[in-house]
Amino acid sequence: MNNELTRRSMLAGLAAAPLSASALTAGSVRSWFASVDVIVVGSGVAGTAAAIEACAAGGTVLVLEMLPKLGGSSAMSGGVVYCGGGTALQKACGVSDSEEAMRDYITAASGLYAQSEKIDLYCEQSPAHFDWLVQQGVHYEPSFTAEKGLPGSADSLYYSGSEQVAEFARQTPPAPRGHVPGYSGWTGGRSLMEALIPSAQKAGAKYLTGVTCKRLIAESDGRIGGIQVEMDGETRQLRAKKGVVLAAGGFVHNSDMLQTYAPELAQCSVPWGNMGDQGMGIQMGISAGGATAQMHHGFAIMPLYLPDHVLKGIVVNQNGQRFIGEDHYHAFLGHEIAFHQQGKAWLITDKTSQYGYDDYRVAEVARGKTLDELTGQLPMPKDALLASVAYYNRHARKQRDPLFGKVKEYLSPLREAPFVAYDLSVDKAFFPAHTFGGLRTSVDSQVLNGFGEAIPGLYAAGRTSAGLPVAPYIASGISLGDGSFFGRRAGRHAMGVRS
Repeated sequence: MNNELTRRSMLAGLAAAPLSASALTAGSVRSWFASVDVIVVGSGVAGTAAAIEACAAGGTVLVLEMLPKLGGSSAMSGGVVYCGGGTALQKACGVSDSEEAMRDYITAASGLYAQSEKIDLYCEQSPAHFDWLVQQGVHYEPSFTAEKGLPGSADSLYYSGSEQVAEFARQTPPAPRGHVPGYSGWTGGRSLMEALIPSAQKAGAKYLTGVTCKRLIAESDGRIGGIQVEMDGETRQLRAKKGVVLAAGGFVHNSDMLQTYAPELAQCSVPWGNMGDQGMGIQMGISAGGATAQMHHGFAIMPLYLPDHVLKGIVVNQNGQRFIGEDHYHAFLGHEIAFHQQGKAWLITDKTSQYGYDDYRVAEVARGKTLDELTGQLPMPKDALLASVAYYNRHARKQRDPLFGKVKEYLSPLREAPFVAYDLSVDKAFFPAHTFGGLRTSVDSQVLNGFGEAIPGLYAAGRTSAGLPVAPYIASGISLGDGSFFGRRAGRHAMGVRS
């Protein structure tokens, strides 16, 4: 039939009507409080990177932040950006790396959720992206540390993932790719944002705090042309002539969303993120027809190390069996416990592998002069646990781990009393969690609808989008790397710059 509706014509007709109860049409707006080229929702690394690039392309930019303090969850983080392929810092530290090796590791660690097009682009442009961070004023020290975990020193390069673990090292040459600002301490995120936000302001971006974003505003043709906000006690409409970038973080502090989409993360003891991570950016994107992906994904971290020597112990589940190599990146361990072991696990140690002090991360739950005495105090089959320890010890004496290939540095039989067990369960240990799921986006950070088509004028980056980070978490820094890289692309594309 000549008058048969096509999918596109039907969508065009729908676009002329209100998109949903949570979205407004421009025709209903009586007046605009302000008008700029690009509006960015969120002041973290993704939003700030978008603002810098939109300004560089000649745009007027307004960044909206719900809280009184700028920086979002990025400022609370360790400040690690996952870069590789031969960055200036890697070269300065004498580290050899390639785009191919970086891509192979991220792809392998991402499993079925690997977004090949995004991974390829990110790895290809990673050295240049690191140079961009330096150009914005982020300081890095040309020094490498072999210590596991976020450096507390001024060293700027370290292994931030599981690159050295046998599972991945067999497939691709390992290289350190965790790039962290070169200051002593664990506040690298603050240092990162203390460089990027002034850079954005210098470029011309205007920041407003205490602004609650409520609804997107759609033009008659479906293009997103503004946003309704609550500011100074009043409801106002702000116009975005070129586009709106949603970079408002994830939803770890929205208990309803967390329980609905990621109940495993809801069980974890520490919701890790800025209080602005309420999911509003994701909800606004959905209201405009945006599709979502990986909403059940996030990191669930069991920070077993430091000190490194505890990795000589073994981690077992409620059946008394090992289920992972203890030297894996702590997000791999946390993911296995939260998603595959019903949230329960224990660390079994001897004199050489226990903490030796009262550590805030874990609770000692059993102690014995013999393994037999220790195992009798734990809620698992005693014989099964003794068999697991005996099997591990037999091979550890030969510097082997047939089950999981733990590196020799952490292979040592459990044989010296006292023997101590620590509870690593998600509700008993210090177990931070954060969300990764969000709006589906293109490589240019355009929000996609259910048909995979870009919604004109609408962008998302950082944890408002379903980007490179997946569960289990690939490595520290992939989130800030993804947010800053694809935030930049959002700002450029909104201003009509194609790259």
